Amino acid sequence: MTVNRTDVEELIYDTCLKLDAKDWPGFLDLCTKDFTYKVTAYAPEIRKEMTWLDRDRAELQEFIGMLPKHNTDPNPLTRHAQVWKVKMNGRRAEIVSSLQIYRTALDGGASELYAVGKYYDTVALDGDAPRLLARHVKLDTRDLGWGTHLPL
Repeated sequence: MTVNRTDVEELIYDTCLKLDAKDWPGFLDLCTKDFTYKVTAYAPEIRKEMTWLDRDRAELQEFIGMLPKHNTDPNPLTRHAQVWKVKMNGRRAEIVSSLQIYRTALDGGASELYAVGKYYDTVALDGDAPRLLARHVKLDTRDLGWGTHLPL
């Protein structure tokens, strides 16, 4: 299969749709068996990057399986990613996307900006369709409140 930039962009957008719908198996279907997922944020107070989550696919799948047992914020999240850069190198692509996440209150329906950051994705191009090999979520936002266990 010949993969072009549009195919890669659609993969990134599909991941947002699956995550918004809390379709965890559907999200993982868009990932390779070697997928890794990481969430970090830079803290200027300590001049270091904080790692909030760092999982391989099996660990992320187990983590997702535990979500029903956690007291999480029930308000839905809506991810808006905008692909900025796609660098394709044969069997892989490196993608940088801006990310804004909105939270809409179930009680009253007000929406607010929840988090801002970037996706740094690595996509495998050598299968039947492009698949996420790695996602590094680098957040600018450092206060996400309580009950935030969902993949961003």
